[in-house]
Amino acid sequence: MQDSTPKAAIDLGPVLDEGRWSGYLKFTVILSALAVVFDGADLQLLSLAIPAMMAEWSLPRSAFAPLVAIGMVGMMLGGAAAGVAGDRFGRKWALLLSMVIFALGTMAMSWVNGIGPLGALRFLAGFGLGGAIPNAAALVSEYVPRRHRPFAVTLAIVCVPLGGILAAFAAGQVLPAQGWRGLFVLGGTAPLGFAAMLLWLMPESPRFLIQRPARWPQLAVMLRRMGREVPADVSFFDSRERDKLGSPVTALFAPGFRRDTIALWLAFVSCLLAVYLCFNWLPSLLSGAGLNGSNGLLAFNLGGVAGAVAGALLITRLGSRPVMLALAGLAVAVTAVFASFPISKEAPPLPLWTMLILSGAMINGMQVTLYALAAHVYPVGIRATGVGSAASFGRIGGVLSSYAGAWAIQTGGSSCFFVLIAVILMASGIAIAMVRQHVPAITRPS
Repeated sequence: MQDSTPKAAIDLGPVLDEGRWSGYLKFTVILSALAVVFDGADLQLLSLAIPAMMAEWSLPRSAFAPLVAIGMVGMMLGGAAAGVAGDRFGRKWALLLSMVIFALGTMAMSWVNGIGPLGALRFLAGFGLGGAIPNAAALVSEYVPRRHRPFAVTLAIVCVPLGGILAAFAAGQVLPAQGWRGLFVLGGTAPLGFAAMLLWLMPESPRFLIQRPARWPQLAVMLRRMGREVPADVSFFDSRERDKLGSPVTALFAPGFRRDTIALWLAFVSCLLAVYLCFNWLPSLLSGAGLNGSNGLLAFNLGGVAGAVAGALLITRLGSRPVMLALAGLAVAVTAVFASFPISKEAPPLPLWTMLILSGAMINGMQVTLYALAAHVYPVGIRATGVGSAASFGRIGGVLSSYAGAWAIQTGGSSCFFVLIAVILMASGIAIAMVRQHVPAITRPS
């Protein structure tokens, strides 16, 4: 005789959205954030190594511009592919595979002796670099309670400039002792070792697991680690994520998402153009004026960390629309003022480094909080695809930066360079204003 006792059913939506941000969930966010640190570090290694490669190979800086562009093309394709893979096969596995790809590509760059092989490997590394961040953002947004979600996603993605700080520090130590080849060896082995750790330590997204009944035992184990009592024989449903959206790619342009998708893509492409103009050209702009380019990039990234964290905290209180529009307006103002600053060895250092920190805070603050906005706009079934496609389209800005930066500096020096960035950031602010489904302000219980 069959047991007619109904299974216990748990609604995962309120458990995750209104639950406690437990130590276990904070640990998973830290793991995702550390993965992004390695992504951000490897992203900026090439720009830090280029001066040493120019000297060894007797090549001008212009010879390396196509490498920056081809790396961005790899990131475009990798972000789109890994986003779809994350929605289909799991965020954890897509993130791990992305890390392995960019680690191996970076490590192999230490063995090359010419621009051609270096470009091929930079494309491979870029493919992995582009896929890591969208899946890390999706993972974090699906672990964390709703009231902490914008801050947690931003805290993870802010690790891109934090990784840049780590890369600048590592370059200062490794380049004099082991050269650029040693820098690429370190940039490959470190994330590869961390990916092996994540294989055992990182759980899969609970909202991905609930869509696959065969994996409900894993979900039950995860909920117990979160401190939730779960019966042995249990079923799950999610009252907050019931939309049947069909193909993730076509769903991005369904009537409910079309406007936000287009606006997010425009915001990403313009904001990433500004970010990569600074990443790729600030060191050479400062070095050409007799200043320390690595320290300038370090100051820009330090400002970026502070601006992103402050933006995330304000979004939690005020919602994303007023905060992100304020960041956009301040970014335009700061870079417009920066255009009038003299950049030379004789100029007073304090105003220059202050402007570098402020511009980093506003520009990176905009860029990092865009990931939290994109993770909010899309439901679980298309979240990784939505974030990944926006980030991938944004890499067009990275490709353009490799040529737009050279054009601006050659045309009008630092003044033209920063005016160009101000105009681009204005376009990004307009695109952010077009998004309809902004993160609402979270009202704290009295």
